[in-house]
Amino acid sequence: MQIVVIGGGICGSLIVRELSHLQDVSAILIEGKSDVGQGVTKANSAIVHGGYDDPHGTMRASLCVRGNGMFPQLCEELNVPFKRTGSLVVAKDASDEIEQIENLLANGKKNGIEGLRIVGAEELRRIEPHLSDEYAFALHCSSAGITEPWMIAIAAVNLATMNGARVITGNPVKGGKVCEGRVKEVWLESGMRIPADCVINATGVHFQEVASLFGIETPPVSLRRGEYIILDKLVGDMVKTVIFPVPTEEGKGKLVLPTVDGGVLIGPTSEELDSHALEDVSTTDRGLREVLSSADSLVPGISRFNWVVRSFAGLRPDTEERDFFIKTDNEVKNFITVGSIRSPGLTAAPAIAELVVDEMITDVLNTSFKKKERVVSRLPRTERINELPFSKIAEMIDDDPLHGKIVCQCNEVSEREIINAIREGATTVDGVKFRTRAGFGRCQASFCGWRIVQILSRELGIELSEVRMNEKEAWILDGKVRP
Repeated sequence: MQIVVIGGGICGSLIVRELSHLQDVSAILIEGKSDVGQGVTKANSAIVHGGYDDPHGTMRASLCVRGNGMFPQLCEELNVPFKRTGSLVVAKDASDEIEQIENLLANGKKNGIEGLRIVGAEELRRIEPHLSDEYAFALHCSSAGITEPWMIAIAAVNLATMNGARVITGNPVKGGKVCEGRVKEVWLESGMRIPADCVINATGVHFQEVASLFGIETPPVSLRRGEYIILDKLVGDMVKTVIFPVPTEEGKGKLVLPTVDGGVLIGPTSEELDSHALEDVSTTDRGLREVLSSADSLVPGISRFNWVVRSFAGLRPDTEERDFFIKTDNEVKNFITVGSIRSPGLTAAPAIAELVVDEMITDVLNTSFKKKERVVSRLPRTERINELPFSKIAEMIDDDPLHGKIVCQCNEVSEREIINAIREGATTVDGVKFRTRAGFGRCQASFCGWRIVQILSRELGIELSEVRMNEKEAWILDGKVRP
């Protein structure tokens, strides 16, 4: 039985990981980009939500609560950082805002969430000493947390391949053969034709586009672009939890939160885009100024310009129903769409994977699957030099001097870590960056970028001019400078 998953974001990656645990199943993941986790998955708030604001009775609400509870074990198995920081929805001393957080509390209880309570000004200051004095109340959710979503995708795919799954990257789906109400083949840009007994469409903002290639209708995708700013680790101690303003019609609002590596993330904006702008991740002067101003209103003094490390934007797919669209098709029986995975998609992702593999595929194929007797369920721990005691580092350097050659000074990433990332599957500068954090620091690869290009060239056996930032068009050198 061959099952093809299209899309290597967090949902597709976790689905293929689950599939790799099944007997008599050949699982193939197809990702159009050069690496997994490089679409919606890499450009979001990286929050594991509590689930108190998702409307009761929606798929979003049920899968968010279920997924939240799965994160500790998931991240332990994938060797990915996860911190239960808790979250705050802060309110001023105004009746309408207090009423809103009371409504969120009531909705959260309906959704089955524990650890929700309203706190007053005194406790609020103990939790977040740098919060603006304007805020007198907050809804505190102890189950919220933060993680690295792109690393979940990368790690899940690594585990899946260890258990026999096949991964194809840089080769987009261009169509397929549909016969007698079932997909028979998936066709790739390269001309490759892959037989399929079942197809899962988990392509993020492209879910409608990919479904249409197989003659399947889905609700039209609508897009919202969110602009973010990453602040230097120098301000990392100013924020302990995920801080939300009171939500609006447009979404959860512009927030302030810590990152797992000690920095601070602020944003996002929420701008509706034309449905054809599927790759528009540009930032704007107005949007970034809004992000800085909003952050400063929550945590005064945090928006100093010289603390800005990087800005970026991400896209959020949605439909008019404003709920996940996870369905089979009435006409093409063996095609499952996992679409409209908007917030809290990251949180819900492990529960979505479980739903698709344990329930939907069984129904689609009218068969049950047994689990393999033996699978690799945990990734070996990856040693990061900057997280180890000096005595341990000294031992490692004695064993391999490349542990002592620091390439990225900002995040203290060694040459050995970069080589390991390349041998794990990184083929681009961004592939190295997202696996090791080299280039994520204050200088944004101004000092280490060229060295990473050289290492990629050497390890992959390619010319310097062939090394890419991420995709084929993103060249770094256009040829030799000197003969």
